Amino acid sequence: MTLIAQDIDRIANLARLELKPEENGHLLDQINGFFNIVQAMQAVDTKDVEPMAHPVAAIQDVQLRLREDVVSEPNNREANQQSAPAVERGLFLVPKVIE
Repeated sequence: MTLIAQDIDRIANLARLELKPEENGHLLDQINGFFNIVQAMQAVDTKDVEPMAHPVAAIQDVQLRLREDVVSEPNNREANQQSAPAVERGLFLVPKVIE
C-alpha cells in the first residue's frame, strides 16, 4: 500500500490538521516508510513460530510477576457523580459529539 499526496491532504483534513507543503511531503515519506516496514514484516513466514509472553523468553525461562487481582480502592461512584450535570444508571451522560 502506498499513499499519495492527496491521501495525506484527506487524512489531514479528517484530523483537522493544517499542514505546510514541506510537512506534507515529509509526512508522506514517513507513512509510506511505515507501510514498507509492515510489508516486510508480513513477508516473513511465522507459521511455525510459537508466540512468546516476553522477548527474553527466547533465551531464558521467564516467570512473570503477576499480582493478585484484588479490589484495592473503595467504590466511590455515587460520591464522584454527585457533581455531574447528568447521570443515568450509574453512567455519566454527555452531549452527542458525532457530526
